Amino acid sequence: MPPARGWGDKMSTITPPGNLTPPLCEKIQKKMLTACQKVVAEYGLVVEDGGLKDVNLYCGFVPGLRVAIPEPYGSVFQPEKAKFEVLAQNYGLEPGDFGRKFSTGQGQFQITGLDTRRPKYPVSAERIPDRQGFKFTAENVAVLLKAGSK
Repeated sequence: MPPARGWGDKMSTITPPGNLTPPLCEKIQKKMLTACQKVVAEYGLVVEDGGLKDVNLYCGFVPGLRVAIPEPYGSVFQPEKAKFEVLAQNYGLEPGDFGRKFSTGQGQFQITGLDTRRPKYPVSAERIPDRQGFKFTAENVAVLLKAGSK
């Protein structure tokens, strides 16, 4: 098997950037999504854009792509959303709260799920600008959602 070609090989004509920028990361993510859509379509599957995660502008990021069997109307089944809708009322939240945004003194967040194994901090959320994951108490999230809807 031939060795993998990387940035150090003489055949590479592209010089890597010194660091990444948010627009460059988004451009790369979109190109990867487009390429992945072409590949999975050959198999009758769909791909969902999960956005960028673990972005570190000095060394890299994790692209978020989810390949799935399409639902009857072409949408992608989201297990975290289904779990949230079933369990939300047990935590004082509404089934429609999945994906809702709320603000704290530390920034704006979006609800991404519930983890029943964390009784003190069951609500999972991502900080909007960088998609970093955080845990919250259900009571705190319910109050912040109510305050945000006023």
